[in-house]
Amino acid sequence: MTSDVQVTQAPALEMRGITKRYPGVLANAGISLDVRPGEIHALLGENGAGKTTLMNILYGLARPDAGEILVDGTPVEITSPHDAIAHRISMVHQHFMLVPVLSVSDNILLGEEPMAGPIFLDRARAHRRIRELGKTFGWEIDPDQRVESLSVGWQQRVEILKALYRNARILVLDEPTAVLTPQETKEIFAVLRRLRAEGYAIIFISHKLHEVLEIADRITVIRRGKVVGSRTPAATNEEDLAEMMVGREVNLTADRGTSHPGEVILRVEQVRVKDDRRSEVVQGVDLEVRSGEILGIAGVAGNGQDELVEAIVGLRRPSSGRIELAGRDVTHAGPRQRHRLGVGFVPADRHRFGLVLSFPLTDNFILTDYYEPPYARGIIRNEAAIDARARRGIRDYDVRTPSATVTTGTLSGGNQQKLIVAREFDGEQRLLVLDQPTRGLDVGSIEFIHGQTIAKRDAGTAILLVSAELDEVLELSDRIAVIYRGQIVAVRDGRTADKNEIGILMATGGSGASGSPSSPAA
Repeated sequence: MTSDVQVTQAPALEMRGITKRYPGVLANAGISLDVRPGEIHALLGENGAGKTTLMNILYGLARPDAGEILVDGTPVEITSPHDAIAHRISMVHQHFMLVPVLSVSDNILLGEEPMAGPIFLDRARAHRRIRELGKTFGWEIDPDQRVESLSVGWQQRVEILKALYRNARILVLDEPTAVLTPQETKEIFAVLRRLRAEGYAIIFISHKLHEVLEIADRITVIRRGKVVGSRTPAATNEEDLAEMMVGREVNLTADRGTSHPGEVILRVEQVRVKDDRRSEVVQGVDLEVRSGEILGIAGVAGNGQDELVEAIVGLRRPSSGRIELAGRDVTHAGPRQRHRLGVGFVPADRHRFGLVLSFPLTDNFILTDYYEPPYARGIIRNEAAIDARARRGIRDYDVRTPSATVTTGTLSGGNQQKLIVAREFDGEQRLLVLDQPTRGLDVGSIEFIHGQTIAKRDAGTAILLVSAELDEVLELSDRIAVIYRGQIVAVRDGRTADKNEIGILMATGGSGASGSPSSPAA
């Protein structure tokens, strides 16, 4: 192991020699890690490197086969989240652990309900404390508001408030910015800096190297279950960290080459779409995507891009307008019909639209064509063809798994994403709709997916790209359409687009007024 990190303050938390084996895989191999009061310690690694397993052990969601955990220098046994909370350790998971139909206060209080006597909850006292905690960070939050009505950024705040309400002093944040806008990320970073100044010990897990360099005091990199080195931000850079993570030099910028657009594959004409609350969030959108080109859609989350994508792939019915695929009207066609016409779809919400987590990998690899040859003939499955398909996807897209038959829910989020990409990129699609295709992926996987996307374009596929990462849109897109409040307000050439101009259009629609929401609701 190499290290240039010099530290002297006693750790708030130490993990020594942590080892964890699963059937067919050594997830953690003698990992040692510590974090000190008033420090943000970043943990980096590829998808499947063992980061989440290590943190699950810390939070009592998994038991180590070897090793020990010390809090303030004292060995402790953590067998459940209740034990972790008792030791003032809290974890904000990559996929929020909130109950959407409950209020903010109900989510924060679950398991920590304050009582007024033996029967009744003391909601007034709880609400006062929640409001006080929120005001500490400049958050005006309504404890009675339902979580399902909050934007993703505000749900992240609720998770942090839940940890602070339980008096945590050691915070683990697993991919806390994966679904946040750049502005929301800045706000969360301001909170983390304040917590650091107040003496909190913070473990920050991320794949975004520039964010790690901005926020961390120390950085530890693990690869295939082992610590390979530690750095301070001042003594490293993105290229160095990427090479440590992957074990080879990584090209952090995609070479998109020259596009050669052909016929119009996707045509959207005056499409209007309503969201689940029956509000019209897509308002008369027109756009075209040609074979052999990537059209990127840039916009702040919540401006109608999700509903537009769902209308294009058949998951949501437009209230008016027309959608054509290669000249054929598919406005009222379902997802299966569109898939048969050559539409591939990588969804932003992989758990809701992309996978069945309780199914094995083999079944998820054929989720969109399980009923067709060679995978089935009538009601008879061809297990050999299904197994071969899964093995090919695992090999070609480096899905880290002990076998093709394990339950998909046991994979890391990044490996789940790679499974979906492997499935949807397979074959000869006319149109690929990519909604946050690299969310939760490490730099090596992002490099690979970007390369595959460009290769698909060069093979003649029309690609619609939606990403919360403006840099990704700018890097890959041949043309960029900016969406603001449900309308396309500008289209720019991808090679000459100015990042600042695109950012202003995203925030204001070109009006010069701020388009950021002033309330927690999306």
